[in-house]
Amino acid sequence: MPDVGVLQDQQHAPVPPRRKRWVSPLLRRILLLNVLPPALLAAAMLYLDQYQNGLLAAEVEALRTQARIYAGAIAEAGTRMQDDRAVLVPEAVRPLLRRLVDPSPNTQARLFDNTGLVIADSRVREGSGGAVVTEPLPPPEPRGAFSITIAGLYDRLLRLLPRGGQSDVEVDIAPDAPSFDWQPNLGPDRREELRLALEGGVTPYIRRTADGRLLVSVAEPARRGNQSVGIVLLTREAREVDQRLFEIRASVLGIFVISLILTVLLSLYLAQTLANPIMQLAGAAAAMRQGEGRGGSVPPAVLAREDEIGILARDLQSAARALWARIDTNERFAADVAHELRNPLTSVRSAIETLRRIENPDQQRRLLAIIAEDAVRMDRLIADISDSSRVDAELSRTVAVPVDISPILSTLAELHNATRKEEEPEVVLEAPAGPLVVRGVEGRLVQVMRNLLGNALSFSPKHGRVWVRARPTGAMVEVVVEDEGPGIPEAKLEGIFERFYSERPSGEHFGKHSGLGLSISRQIVEGLRGRIAAENRRDAEGKVTGARFIIRLPVA
Repeated sequence: MPDVGVLQDQQHAPVPPRRKRWVSPLLRRILLLNVLPPALLAAAMLYLDQYQNGLLAAEVEALRTQARIYAGAIAEAGTRMQDDRAVLVPEAVRPLLRRLVDPSPNTQARLFDNTGLVIADSRVREGSGGAVVTEPLPPPEPRGAFSITIAGLYDRLLRLLPRGGQSDVEVDIAPDAPSFDWQPNLGPDRREELRLALEGGVTPYIRRTADGRLLVSVAEPARRGNQSVGIVLLTREAREVDQRLFEIRASVLGIFVISLILTVLLSLYLAQTLANPIMQLAGAAAAMRQGEGRGGSVPPAVLAREDEIGILARDLQSAARALWARIDTNERFAADVAHELRNPLTSVRSAIETLRRIENPDQQRRLLAIIAEDAVRMDRLIADISDSSRVDAELSRTVAVPVDISPILSTLAELHNATRKEEEPEVVLEAPAGPLVVRGVEGRLVQVMRNLLGNALSFSPKHGRVWVRARPTGAMVEVVVEDEGPGIPEAKLEGIFERFYSERPSGEHFGKHSGLGLSISRQIVEGLRGRIAAENRRDAEGKVTGARFIIRLPVA
């Protein structure tokens, strides 16, 4: 049994103050776990390379079809036969090229001859007096601050994210060319590109200018029959691609913002329902340790919960009450021990003081006998107190094992019957032939059976009988000890199990028992998850014919 002083010292030990945190670690974990999935989803959705490549591929295909149409029209209407060869007529192809491009304001077309010289440009026309006028580029569509911010964040994100393998469409996002130069160079100095253009094998060129325009360029040869007469270089600003990508990114970011707000709110709700109650339980435990709230300082709202936290709160409340009950029991036990030891010590002191004043040898011998009896009584009392103090600690450390109580009962009965005197009561054992296995500690079970058997024998009359009956009853094994003594006062059927209670038969020498036997027996039985009770035996007329003690232990 724990020492009372140690428990009281632990009870009043200072508790280190907790540092107040604005965001608890549990709340941080909840936020991280809840925010991470939508953040990864947003990053994955913003990483729209495949979708962008698909849009650009469709744009390239449409522009290539348009370039083929322009090339076919120019080859048919802008050429003449010279020496069985078709040659371009600049005066015819220039207005034709501008007329073809007019329906597409965001498109520029150039016509090169087979040597790479520019024959016509849709943005160049002749003004009055033969002056050459270059038409300005259509202004880019106005973009708000939100659009620019999203585009900038997206571009930074693309630079951080790992890029996959080479795709069919590559975008040059950092060109060296100035923003007013829409088209790539396809002059006489670029002979390889010129040869590929005449053969129809130039790869589409996609780039983004300094002012944010996304440009797509394709080159298609103009053929009349099987003869190449020139190259049509068509460049268009892919505004629809940027617009669609922006709409998708804005939608994804909007969904992410909404998901983030909902996630934070749900995380705060989880923290309110999980982290805060746990902190309240920690505060309640600290308050209990400081000695506050003996009845329990756990908030009623936490106790009323039906989830795992409510179970934990109720278990904490029960543990605190059990601890306080143990402390109160220890205090009462200490007071009872002091009281029980004071009686024999007072008797010894009185006998010693009297012994000093008398000289009669007979009286001195009687006083010495009293001192010796009180010493034996104190020794027995101290031994029983020590045993009672060790029971709880021993049972808490010892693992219960299967124990067959049949040989224990038969050995105790045979030992008494073999050594009893003729007038002493007889022990009658009634038990089944098979084993009666319970979960317990063998040494302590022997102590319980010996205490009950000795108690019954001490109250039985001469030539009487004590019955010991054992039988299985479902999940329990029942052991009953009956005697033919005077019985137990009805008001004391429960009180006889209290410490230092002693109700001895008439004629028994005072101080022979400490009053702890039944109390220790109850400690052992309840420590083994069993039950012990006392009642009176009665005859058909209701007259008390003896006492009966009933023990129930769980089957192994």
